[in-house]
Amino acid sequence: MRLRQGQFSFLPDLTDDDIHAQAQYAIDKGWAVSVEYTDDPHPRNTYWEMWGHPMFDNRDAAAVVFEVNECRKAHGGKYIRVIAFDSSAGWESIRMSFIAGRPAEEPGFRVVRQEGEGRIVRYTIESYAMREPEGRRYA
Repeated sequence: MRLRQGQFSFLPDLTDDDIHAQAQYAIDKGWAVSVEYTDDPHPRNTYWEMWGHPMFDNRDAAAVVFEVNECRKAHGGKYIRVIAFDSSAGWESIRMSFIAGRPAEEPGFRVVRQEGEGRIVRYTIESYAMREPEGRRYA
C-alpha cells in the first residue's frame, strides 16, 4: 500500500529538483518551510517530529533540499514531509504539505470495527506498522 497524504500524493515520488521547485514556490510566497519525519503516518497524526527548525528567513530552496537529504540520511526508513506555513493572517496556517521520503516497504492500514451498546458500530483505522515499537516499525 502506498500512503497518500498532502499535495502531489498521486504522483510518482518527487525528485530533488521537484522538491526544490515546490520549496522555492513557497519561499517566493513568503511562507516558512519546515521538514518533518515520523514512523506513524496515521492521517490524524498531524504532529510529526521536526527536523531542525522551521526556515523562516530562508530565501533559497537549496537549503530545504539540503535539509531533506540530511533528514533522509538520519531517518531514511521513515516518512519525511515538507510543509510550508503562512503567517500573514497573524497565525500559522499550513499552505503546502507533501511527502519527500518514505520507507521502502509501507505496510498500510486496517479497518478496526468496534461494537458498542445497542446497535452502535464504530470504525477506525490503524496502521499495521504500529504493531512494532517505535524505532523498529520500518526496519
